[in-house]
Amino acid sequence: MLAQGDHQIETHPGLGRRMMVAACIALCLFLLGLAVTARAATPLTIAGTPGPMAETLSHAASLAEKQGLPVKVIIFSDWVTPNVAVNEGSVDANLYEHRPFLNAAIAARHFTLIPVAPAVILPMGLFSHKITKLDQLKDGDRVAVANDPVNRARGLQLFAKAGLITLTPGVGDAATLKDITANPKHLRFVELPAPQLARALDDVAVAQVSYTFFIASGGDPRTALIEDGAHDAHYALYFVARPDKAQDPRLLAFIKIFQSEDEKSFILQQYKGAITPAW
Repeated sequence: MLAQGDHQIETHPGLGRRMMVAACIALCLFLLGLAVTARAATPLTIAGTPGPMAETLSHAASLAEKQGLPVKVIIFSDWVTPNVAVNEGSVDANLYEHRPFLNAAIAARHFTLIPVAPAVILPMGLFSHKITKLDQLKDGDRVAVANDPVNRARGLQLFAKAGLITLTPGVGDAATLKDITANPKHLRFVELPAPQLARALDDVAVAQVSYTFFIASGGDPRTALIEDGAHDAHYALYFVARPDKAQDPRLLAFIKIFQSEDEKSFILQQYKGAITPAW
């Protein structure tokens, strides 16, 4: 018998079990919330190269920061390490290469990488510190192209476009010096790593130089003697990631920010049309 003021507590079968289940669900949701918060607070890491890629990525990162997405841009000075870093997982993604270059890198080094989304189209040109027109080239002049397979082919196609050499028909991205079928000026081709080509302009009559390194060295892309065009989608640079990172919500959110009108305006104003958005 209960004393006056006492309250009778009725216990229903299974109530304790339901309370335990509810508590477990609440705990799981709490831990999941912590995990999501921690992941959101972990900066997305993007590898790039000096000059335009560093500048465009940094600008997009500042836009992302305002939207609560922290992004860390890591700059490498060569065209090999960014893929190595993504492949081994030390960075989440990179932005510096077109699909032909990526395909060649995968074939050569067996990377497990995929293109995720297009970013910009960055031309390549023939530049010189010694002449102002290509018809000023003299017989036997030394000229330079990149030594990696795809960009070497791209450089040779620029020389062919200028009418200085003739290449094997249809050779495309596989062109090598052996594919030169006519060389009326007997140009002597030197092959150098792409980052060194801008510095080689004091030593050769003409060099193929990517706008990446030409702009990074302080050069004006409008001085190109010839270029392969800022609207050639074949050479669009892509965000690249491992398959397990390609759908990372942070990466997809950053790509959406990069492909925004704010970023497009920055690119067009900063580079005066020399570099164009690829989306």
